[in-house]
This record gives sequence, structure tokens and C-alpha cells, in this order.
Amino acid sequence: MKKILFAIMMLVPLMGMAQNSLDNSQDKAKQNTQRRALFEKKHKTVEAKYLAGAVPEVDGKVVFTLDKDVPGMSADQIYDKVRTVMENIIAQPNQIKEVSKIAIDDKASHTLGARISEWLVFKKKAFNLDQTVFNYSLIAKVSDGHLHLTMERMGYQYEMERPDTQGMETKAEDWITDKWGLNKKGSKLAKYSGKFRSKTIDRKDSIFQRVCQVLNVAY
Repeated sequence: MKKILFAIMMLVPLMGMAQNSLDNSQDKAKQNTQRRALFEKKHKTVEAKYLAGAVPEVDGKVVFTLDKDVPGMSADQIYDKVRTVMENIIAQPNQIKEVSKIAIDDKASHTLGARISEWLVFKKKAFNLDQTVFNYSLIAKVSDGHLHLTMERMGYQYEMERPDTQGMETKAEDWITDKWGLNKKGSKLAKYSGKFRSKTIDRKDSIFQRVCQVLNVAY
């Protein structure tokens, strides 16, 4: 009888350890499931801004438009602030200095135009820099209390400087539209052109947000 009781007493801790191990395994599995669900939700939420309709076309051309009422500001005031933003963009270190410039500066008609050529970075690591030359125009038409700004005439020169490849030169219309920048179902970014689409949208948002900020209006 004593032997039986001793054996039972020896088994109890082992059973407890087994139960704890099972509980820990279940907790870890639950945590992994929750993390996976959170990642997938976040991934879908982030990608949604790049999906169908995110790259508008006007007469077959890709054109991003910022059309804003600016209460309390004259055309001259808006013009000066938008010009300053363009100057700041041209002064950024990612710019190709000999190309980026303000090309139209007509305060009498309140029309501004900048031709921009810059490096758009996809991925930057110690031994891996993936980037493209991104060309586009910013055109602003201003009136009292109103701004109409477009980002258009976009194109890319990808890996043109590499000696081991011919590179690629293409227009936004042939590369980042819904037809080319998304998969056939329109549910994901396309494998190759998707990164161009998402980074272009990010760059557009950055510029338009900066303009809205200096004009003190919501984006």
C-alpha cells in the first residue's frame, strides 16, 4: 500500500508538469494565431490605400489632383506658399540637381510649374539599395481662396545606370495604373510594378500633405 501511495505521489508532479506544458503550448499557439491575424489585418489595411482607384486617370493620363479651398488667403499668398514648397522639394538631397527646377513662375497669372527628377527609394539596406529615378511635374493654378495642384507627366528610369542590365524606362500610364500595378483580381499590388505604384502614391501624399500644411487646410 505504501508503495502505491509513493508511486501516486511521484506521478502528481509529473502530471502537473505535463499539464503546464500543455497549457503553455496552447497559450503559444493562441498568441501565434493572434499575431498572425493582427499582421494580416494590418497588411490588408495598409494595402487598401494602394488598390483600385488609387491611381486616377484623366484622358488616359495618370494625374493626381489636389483641389482645395483656402479661406482667407489671397492668390498672391497661396502662390508664395506653394512656391516655397516647390523650392524645398527641389532642395532635397534625393533630387537630381541638374534637372529639377521651377519651370513656370508666372505670378501675374498665378501659375506655377516645377519639373522634378528625383531618386525614389524602394529598399535601403547595408548592401542593397533598390531605387528608381522618378520624373514628374507639379502644376499649380491659384486664385483668391483656392488652389488647384496636379502631379502629372510621371515616368521612371529604373536601373539605367547598372552595367549588367539594360534597365527600364517607362511611363506611369504603362506601369502603375490599375491595369498594370495590380494583380488580375485587383486585390494585391502587382509583383514587379506594385512597388512603383505604392511608392508613387506615398510620394504624392507626402507632397500634398506638405502643401496643405503650409496653407493650413486638411488633406
